[in-house]
Amino acid sequence: MTLTLLIDLDDTLLSNSMDTFIPAYLGALGKHLAPYVDTRQIAPIMKSATENMFRNNRPDRTLKEAFDPDFYAVLGITENQVRKPFDHFYREIFPTLSNITEPRPAAVQLIETANQRGWQVAIATNPLFPLAAILHRLAWAGIPVEKYPFAIVPSYETFHYAKPNPAYFAELLGRFGWPRGPVVMIGNDPAHDIQAAQSMGFPTFWISNGLPYPDDIPAPNATGNLEDIIPWVDAASEDHLTPDYGLSTAISATMRGIPSALLALTNDLPFETWKYRPDNDEWSLTEIACHMRDVEQEINLPRLKKIKTEENPFIPGIDSDIWAKERNYQVQDGSAALHDFVSIRMETLEVLDSLPPDGWQRPAQHAIFGPTDFREIASFIAGHDRLHIRQAHALIH
Repeated sequence: MTLTLLIDLDDTLLSNSMDTFIPAYLGALGKHLAPYVDTRQIAPIMKSATENMFRNNRPDRTLKEAFDPDFYAVLGITENQVRKPFDHFYREIFPTLSNITEPRPAAVQLIETANQRGWQVAIATNPLFPLAAILHRLAWAGIPVEKYPFAIVPSYETFHYAKPNPAYFAELLGRFGWPRGPVVMIGNDPAHDIQAAQSMGFPTFWISNGLPYPDDIPAPNATGNLEDIIPWVDAASEDHLTPDYGLSTAISATMRGIPSALLALTNDLPFETWKYRPDNDEWSLTEIACHMRDVEQEINLPRLKKIKTEENPFIPGIDSDIWAKERNYQVQDGSAALHDFVSIRMETLEVLDSLPPDGWQRPAQHAIFGPTDFREIASFIAGHDRLHIRQAHALIH
């Protein structure tokens, strides 16, 4: 069975209580930055800027872009002024915090077994730290990236959402080509790991750490320790481990997360990569971006608006594939087309965000599919996104 494991880091793969780690981290950082700022400000300003990351819901704004303005400006410094001290901190000081944590031998065994079986493993940690800090913690857990080929390690520099936003999981999958087949989320936090992953339709495994599961959060598919994961997977059917992307929460998250993943995947790509076609009959990245832009502008957004505002409207069928040649997509600016797509998608997301709970059942009549509703049309859009993120990832990698 082909399987993708999404695995949380702190108190899942590595014993590391944030209640202990964060104060020690902030204390060390404040001491290191004392020549540049009032250290009494570090903790409250860090807290406020971090809350900006949790609140971020824009596909075009990274967590770093959400964090930085309310961190550096409020401290009265620029990023450039403390770039070298920060680099030194994460290179020399941050590693000393490892004594607060404790590796879990079962984590190494789990990753080894997954690799032996050919499963993909993505680190599904909350990307609230710079990549350097996350790489250190993976090394403390005994699973350094130099040794284990993780599909993705998220960080605040390039990710756009934080758990428990379900769009985080859509962006995560999008960043490594949205694998087909079974996907399982493994984590210790009932709200951030389990409930958020369930909103994406993922099967979930809760690492209990000896704690009771909250009564007010839907139960995971399974509970136990790291050692229990492989036996649980082996006993489960493929269908039992396959996500349900038809949930309205999963559809919305997919439509929000994939544009962000596309922006991250294509950032600073050379011109030649945008124009590359594997075959004369296959599209380039530029053609994919132009196609997604025009479909969003001329099909997706108008359809959803129509169903939202009209009673059982007629939805005509449109063949958009012919536009690639008719509109000569290959000579256009792919990067500009992608950014235009993201801007239009934000309008589409406003339609979804303003939809009442029963709005997902609003009916329509499609020229090809017959009776349909808002949910089904939106699910087609999410499926279309998944198709093209796979194409884009394959072209880039």
